Amino acid sequence: MLEKEFKVKTSWSSKHKKADSDLFSNSKTHQVYIKDKAPFIVSAAKEFKGDQTKHNPEDLFLSALSSCHMMSYKYLCDKNGITLIDYTDDTSGKLKVKPDGSGAFVSIVLSPIVTILEKNKIDLAIRLHTEANRLCFIANSCSVPITHKPQIQIVK
Repeated sequence: MLEKEFKVKTSWSSKHKKADSDLFSNSKTHQVYIKDKAPFIVSAAKEFKGDQTKHNPEDLFLSALSSCHMMSYKYLCDKNGITLIDYTDDTSGKLKVKPDGSGAFVSIVLSPIVTILEKNKIDLAIRLHTEANRLCFIANSCSVPITHKPQIQIVK
């Protein structure tokens, strides 16, 4: 079994440089650093008094799930002789917040629109989404129910 550790550094300070005041104008805005990658700025979602122009943890969570599913699906298409031409996914998640401020995603829907070359493999292309969910590292790390509503198109 392969085991890999991933590391992320999150940094916030009340002492921002004057030059950074536009980037960190909101008290919940902070930076995330990943080794050998450009840092990015994150804030809370607008609904939680964050800076709406910045990425937020909820968006990043859904993005990670959608990206991981797509990569798992692409792997399975390659393995099953399906020529994947295009892949677009509109992912949505429902977050419920309790009166005490805690909360969780209670449902997530991935809605990929997939274009393939092989007309005779439409049913297989649809079924592979279930297998992709089983392989997806992020989906396997979630307790929230994940639904897939794929659409398959054929190159014309």
